Amino acid sequence: MGQLQKGSKKLLNAWAFYDWANSVYTLTIASSIFPIFYSALFVSEIKRVVAFGYEFKSTALITFVTAFTFLVVAVISPILSGIADYVGNKKSFMKFFCYVGAAGCIGLYWFSLDRIHLSILFYFMGLIGYWGSLVFYNSYLPDIAYEEQQDSVSAKGFAMGYIGSVILLIINLAMVMYPGVFLIEDNIAADGTVTETAAQVAMRYSFIMVGLWWALFSQYTFHVLPKGVSSGHKVTKSVVFNGFKELKGVWNQLKGNLRLKRYLYAFFVFSMAVQTIMLVAVYFGEEEIAWGSDDAKTMGLIISILVIQLVAIVGAILTSRASSKYGNIKTLIVVNFIWMALCFYSYFMETPIQFYIAASLVGLVMGGIQSLARSTYSKFLPETEDTTSYFSFFDVAEKIGIVIGMLIYGFIDQITGSMRNSILFLFLFFLIGIILLYRVPKQEIGK
Repeated sequence: MGQLQKGSKKLLNAWAFYDWANSVYTLTIASSIFPIFYSALFVSEIKRVVAFGYEFKSTALITFVTAFTFLVVAVISPILSGIADYVGNKKSFMKFFCYVGAAGCIGLYWFSLDRIHLSILFYFMGLIGYWGSLVFYNSYLPDIAYEEQQDSVSAKGFAMGYIGSVILLIINLAMVMYPGVFLIEDNIAADGTVTETAAQVAMRYSFIMVGLWWALFSQYTFHVLPKGVSSGHKVTKSVVFNGFKELKGVWNQLKGNLRLKRYLYAFFVFSMAVQTIMLVAVYFGEEEIAWGSDDAKTMGLIISILVIQLVAIVGAILTSRASSKYGNIKTLIVVNFIWMALCFYSYFMETPIQFYIAASLVGLVMGGIQSLARSTYSKFLPETEDTTSYFSFFDVAEKIGIVIGMLIYGFIDQITGSMRNSILFLFLFFLIGIILLYRVPKQEIGK
């Protein structure tokens, strides 16, 4: 097959289709079925696990592992970006991380507390594979689309990812809620005791489905996307660290751009709290809410996940309209106030109904704050052709924020034994974020 022309419809669709392939990871593994499954591994009130020579509270362990993975991502992303730009063979790198991630998801089928270190490795592989492949996926955009096409094809990818991930999530949730329909049965030991419910077995099958979906549907993208323009040069030390040089260059340029610098400070603080809440929400609901029974808990968490997904669409539309009417910074301040109120509310909530209300509010402000934060950053950028370096800086700042947020959350959870204290502490980050947003100049000054 001959290489397609830049901007061709087939090429753009093939690029966007990778979102359909990989978005199932974020919805099923990162934010819904895996957190429910992980929590179900722990018998009743015993929420402790020994790993790496220490005894951890179960939720604190997964928080620390997630923080470590994002730290690795924050460090390797600039290195990978530099190599991708120089070597040109982006597809091989993208394939490698895709398959590592997919293999990690499939490996979660064997997740157990008896082999906790191998289990954590599979979890790590899924997370690193997802974010690693995204570095190369995003770097393809200027290669395959003209500037005027980039916004629309990016939005198309997001839409395809959302639809694909929701389709698979609904199938997986149906398997968990009605395992008998799918001929899934309890695991029964030789003495007749149930070692694992049919719902838990269904969750394990869902991890395999995510890995296969990701690996198989990405084949169309890999078939159509160009290999990349190979420079024919070997990767040297200077090439490897070129990404860090670019980040340093952006940091130096920020000193002369007060508006962008102050906005980035605010973004770093509030994004830290937002991303942390989104990553731990299901774990919080599983542990801190009085569901009544395990079946009611599973059903309740599934309902709240679907509520968040549905309300997020409405939230993104409302946030977009509010920003066009009142301005980005004012809208972000209001959204941060809502997040702050949510932290305070979450500390006191105990019943399923209260959790559903919180889930609705999270959905309302979740998608909106992420898209608005990125578009605000884009608007504040100086006139430059090197937008890639600026967005690389933005992404690394976001990842480091996640690392700090998750570590603080995990430490408070581990030390105090309650996630309520952790969520209440995040209240401070939104408050500081609001104060910093008020300090962002209305006009660009100090070039």
